[in-house]
Amino acid sequence: MTQPILRAIELAKHYPIERSFLGRPTRWLRAVDGVSFEVGRGETLSLVGESGCGKSTTGRMLVRLIEPTSGRVEFEGHRVDSGAAAPRQMSRKIQFIFQDPYASLNPRMSVGETIAEPLRLHDLAPRRRYKSRVGELLDMVGLPAAFAGRYPHELSGGQRQRVGIARALAAEPSFIVCDEAVSALDVSVQAQVLNLLKALKARLGLSLLFIAHDLAVVKHISDRVAVMYLGQFVEIASAAELFTAPRHPYTQALLASIPRPGFGHQRSAAIQGDVPSPIDPPTGCRFHTRCPLKVEICTKVSPPLETIGAARSVACHRWRDVGPMPTTEPLVDETSSTRIKRLLASYREAAPANSHLQESCP
Repeated sequence: MTQPILRAIELAKHYPIERSFLGRPTRWLRAVDGVSFEVGRGETLSLVGESGCGKSTTGRMLVRLIEPTSGRVEFEGHRVDSGAAAPRQMSRKIQFIFQDPYASLNPRMSVGETIAEPLRLHDLAPRRRYKSRVGELLDMVGLPAAFAGRYPHELSGGQRQRVGIARALAAEPSFIVCDEAVSALDVSVQAQVLNLLKALKARLGLSLLFIAHDLAVVKHISDRVAVMYLGQFVEIASAAELFTAPRHPYTQALLASIPRPGFGHQRSAAIQGDVPSPIDPPTGCRFHTRCPLKVEICTKVSPPLETIGAARSVACHRWRDVGPMPTTEPLVDETSSTRIKRLLASYREAAPANSHLQESCP
């Protein structure tokens, strides 16, 4: 991994759900329970896991949309969490792209006003240059400058997401959290937005934290992948290693659960049982209630996130006993992967020769 631009250290978020007569919390919901990770400069780290595992909460703590209960966040060597009063110049370098582009845009503000707002808040351009700078940012995300006069209800889902990306870029960030940034879009539009994010990352030297459910998308865009379960990381590895040889039973089960169109029958679910409650998580390994490899130690002792290679960490007492995937089918849905590659290729071919970011798309 390259030199880290962002470091999260024992980051946790606990929500009080019951209080005593005196108002003191007596019971907690442990949304995120002590995660530590680094994101290298120019790197894309993806967070994956089942719904409710704490992915979005982790991303929102990084940009201080949610204040952590404990732990800290360091960006370029300086604290940006609630333990320090981060200067605005530092905080603007970490931006957020939301899952629902319509809900994240003010319906009373035009596209131009929305994109110009970070310029005004951070004093990044003189007022007379707002219009030209907004035009540059719209052009950067593949929308015509004329869109500056439109309102969110006049745009398609893909166009709204591009406006959200332009708004994030207006603050001139170094690090962007993409919270399910393509999950609400059609497959063809997903491919266009993914291609845009990859091009902007290369062009501007951005670092990304990419939160997603679609593992085919994650494999395509990621340098490294962190797998999350019930508020904790269970495996962190390079995308190539994780998709070819997962070392945690949950990672293996997650990959085995990917739907494979084209097969005559669907095998039984790879993960049995339900996710335990984050209010009363199991003792020991949190995955042991659903793990086929569990032994007595798994029910009593929580496994640490153990480094087992140059770029891989696993939290499992029995990671050495995790065999190859129990199937001859591909680990990732080849149909989805091939479709995304084909759409990206057609998207690049359709763009003008002097730029692959100029065209307007739905």
